[in-house]
Amino acid sequence: MKSLFIALLLLVAALPGAAQSTTDEIRVMLEERDANIKALLGPEGDVSDGQREELQHLINGVINFREMGKEALGPFWEDLSVEEQDEFVRVFSEIVRHQSLSDLDVYRASVTYDAISVDGDSARVTTTTIYDEIPVIVEYELLRTSGEWTARDIILDDVSTVGGYSRSFQTVIRKRGFDSLMTSLNKRLDSIRSES
Repeated sequence: MKSLFIALLLLVAALPGAAQSTTDEIRVMLEERDANIKALLGPEGDVSDGQREELQHLINGVINFREMGKEALGPFWEDLSVEEQDEFVRVFSEIVRHQSLSDLDVYRASVTYDAISVDGDSARVTTTTIYDEIPVIVEYELLRTSGEWTARDIILDDVSTVGGYSRSFQTVIRKRGFDSLMTSLNKRLDSIRSES
């Protein structure tokens, strides 16, 4: 999951707009967000519980968990009731939110922006980060809804985050059903909560 957290950090730094003015506006907004994260973290050391809660919100606020969850479940998504969809997204997002703070140094890494392309309400961003002196290329698939850009997938070295979730989640559903997937995810969430 560390790769996901690296990706989340990078996403903070740059998102495209459909026009240059929109691109600049979003870039400024996210650069300020990145600065807020780094200011909360400081150059080194741990943070308080209050700071961790604020960091969790800042780091994960850019992810469209509903869209990511829908893509991860693929054809099984439409078979679910609205209540089942909502519960899946709630549990899935809470797991990711908790795990996003497992390595705070990830969010101190430097980021460069390599390419931004926009096609209507979809966009792709390529970035590079230097983490532990190793450059990591990360791409983002973005979706604009209600005037806001959010991430629906994060790709590291050509490996899709959603694709990884898809293989795991859909295999469980095919073999044992959606209820079994939810039982597994809830157990994982309970374990994370007990450790925090």
